[in-house]
Amino acid sequence: MNRRVLVVEDNPDIAHLVELHLRDLPCDVDVVIDGVAALDAVGARPYDAIVLDIMLPRLDGLAVCQEIRQQRIFTPILMLTARTTELDRVLGLELGADDYLAKPFSVPELLARVKAFFRRAETYSRRGAASRGVVLVLDDLVIDVDRRAVTLAGASVSLTAKEFDLLLCFAEHPGRVYTRSQLLDLVWGYSHDGYGHTVNSHINRLRAKIERHASEPRLLLTVWGVGYKFRDVRVG
Repeated sequence: MNRRVLVVEDNPDIAHLVELHLRDLPCDVDVVIDGVAALDAVGARPYDAIVLDIMLPRLDGLAVCQEIRQQRIFTPILMLTARTTELDRVLGLELGADDYLAKPFSVPELLARVKAFFRRAETYSRRGAASRGVVLVLDDLVIDVDRRAVTLAGASVSLTAKEFDLLLCFAEHPGRVYTRSQLLDLVWGYSHDGYGHTVNSHINRLRAKIERHASEPRLLLTVWGVGYKFRDVRVG
């Protein structure tokens, strides 16, 4: 059975190009041209991935992404943006986007990102079947795998989908050192030179949420010259 992808893009030429190549994967593709129609489509049927432009009529892509995540729908979202500032990219990721591409983008790279979503979904599906009901306890940090919920010293911690995936990767293997390339491959589903900043920015935001003092981390540690690891603590 083909994967189903929602493309939200108001430029008809770009929408047609993306649709054409996604169908070659093959995928079933629905195309809508504004943010309100995107939310209607997501509410009507499940999707395996969403390709979402930021600049949209009626409701912009950032608001769409935020609403989707507030509904606790964790479909992977790839944001397309003509905005190139770091602030815009960080805002999209904070609102729950899984990845982004700046316009103009190459079609092969877009397809690689979407296929990475699919591979990661298969991996999580297999892991989820094996870990159903698992709750990880690391000192005062508690991770409920099924509910994708995290608490620190009894207080709820709000994480984006990608931050949760990154935390779970570390927490399941405390003490193991990961390079940036390994984390890109395991959490994002691709590994390309030049995307190390994606890992760095997520690490920094995750530390700000799970560490008592982000500048002096006690859980998520830097291994200088190599990458990162979770402190080797006993997992309950």
